[in-house]
Amino acid sequence: KNVHASQKRGEYHTVNASQTPRIMSDGSIEIPTPSPTIHVDDGTEGAEEHEYDAITVLLLNITLICCILLGYYIRVNKVYSLPESAASLLVGVVVGGLVRCFARDWTLFVFQPEVFFFVMLPPIIFEAGYSLQRKNFFENIGAICLYAMFGTLISTFIVGYMTYYFAKWGIIRGVDTDSPMEALLFGALISAVDPVATLSIMGSPELQCDQLLYSLVFGESVLNDAIAIVLFKTFLGYYIINNNDSPHTQQIELMQMLLAFIVTSFLSILVGLALGLLCSYIYKHTRIKNYPHFEMALLFLFCYGCYATAEALELSGIMALFFNGVVLRHYNSYNLSQKANVTAEQIFGTLAVISETLVFLYMGMGVFTGRYTTWSFLFPILSLAFCVIGRAANILPLSFLANQCRRNDRRNKITMKMQLVLWFAGLRGAIAFALSENMPGPNRDNYVATTLFICIFTTCVCGGYTERILTEMGMKAREPDVRKHNRDEDDEEYSLIAYSPLAAEIANDISSTVQEGVKGAWSEFDNKHLKPLFGGQIKEEARRQNLENSEASLPIVNEDYSTSSNGDEGGGGFELKAMPERHPSQHKRAIDATSMQSF
Repeated sequence: KNVHASQKRGEYHTVNASQTPRIMSDGSIEIPTPSPTIHVDDGTEGAEEHEYDAITVLLLNITLICCILLGYYIRVNKVYSLPESAASLLVGVVVGGLVRCFARDWTLFVFQPEVFFFVMLPPIIFEAGYSLQRKNFFENIGAICLYAMFGTLISTFIVGYMTYYFAKWGIIRGVDTDSPMEALLFGALISAVDPVATLSIMGSPELQCDQLLYSLVFGESVLNDAIAIVLFKTFLGYYIINNNDSPHTQQIELMQMLLAFIVTSFLSILVGLALGLLCSYIYKHTRIKNYPHFEMALLFLFCYGCYATAEALELSGIMALFFNGVVLRHYNSYNLSQKANVTAEQIFGTLAVISETLVFLYMGMGVFTGRYTTWSFLFPILSLAFCVIGRAANILPLSFLANQCRRNDRRNKITMKMQLVLWFAGLRGAIAFALSENMPGPNRDNYVATTLFICIFTTCVCGGYTERILTEMGMKAREPDVRKHNRDEDDEEYSLIAYSPLAAEIANDISSTVQEGVKGAWSEFDNKHLKPLFGGQIKEEARRQNLENSEASLPIVNEDYSTSSNGDEGGGGFELKAMPERHPSQHKRAIDATSMQSF
């Protein structure tokens, strides 16, 4: 491989007659150092390689266009049994098969984890945070944290230890039976509910998914990425250093993982909030909105900079970027010019669509372009069953615990039907597949192939049945979906409290008072201190402005009872018919009635 690389760079080492070993007079042997000769490329090799890469990129572009048109056809004809992500994945399988048969170089057709994490994923996550309906998300932050933190831990240990013991009993091949660390690595990466798959399927406005259900599934998928990566890195460290499995070691690992998750989550959110506030402060106190190109470029760079900063600090870039988008929507969207506001939503939405399509396209191509030398047919089937068991073991008890601590309101309860949908909607996607590429040991190919099978199954089968399950369980919203681009006033006044530390019966009586108090305190602090500094619409000013606009729209009644609007200079508008003589109070009632009718 090194010789081929040196030849490709044009470096050749030749030995001529003058460089042969010579015997000196003292009997010693002198071996001359070979002098390198530079091979001068005439340009044909580079031109051929460039032409091949151009054809490859053209084919990928045509494939991407076909996936976009196929997604358009699915939305127009409401083909819910085949989600857009599943369609892109199946197209990728076909393209990957053709590449394996006819292409001589697969470099540009192979899934690259680093390209996914640093190029494709950031636009998807930022657009999700920027268009988030914050009220529903923060009102359910307690349940979301339960599912994301404890649910992922439960699922990881169930999947990991079931994989380990089934391998130890000889049922599964290709799994390390000396230590459970390798199996726990697999349990950590496969237990993460993927935000890309969730957004692509359940986030579709055409499905009109229940807002509470969507908030729980989407919130869990975003936040549990942090603990999945922390678990994976922790198990990977113990796998490399020591594979001993004593009860004392297990207890230390669990406490370390919980502490690491809390620290990672807190620092990731802090990075996202800090960079979001810094960006908002710059926009608020400069005139950069007079230069639209600089305005959009700076916003774009701050988004990618937030993700890169968190990853460079070994934190969760997904969590940091998600809360960065929430902050920028809350404050900075009011600092942008009208043109930039529309452009930002459209650009990030477009980038998210392209990135989602590319992610599933490359996952599909991985079926044939991935070089899986060893894999077991039974392992993917059993692993899927383990994931189903682990998902049920964390959704049902945690939902019961969440309902005990929530307000006594039927609309706020996580019903059994909703729990079944949550259990069914545990979609796995590109994040799990990318983590599987980093699996250590000789069984890596077995884990990668198994992860790819589970991702394809949950995307195509579970995703295809999502609409039918939502309909059967009554989990569709009656009103049109308003999750995205909703800037209602109530959305600004989200609640930061979803749980009360007291018992459930006492909490039902005082939770409303506590929530209103916290909501009011936060709203007052936000209006008085944060919005004047970072931007945003202050509610009192907004109400006063609306009142002034309403008063400005009222007609002016002239002495002859003709009316005109404030904007009419010539007293245009409509005129009242001549009135007979009336009592002044009668005139006043008639004028008020006319004014209200005009308003």
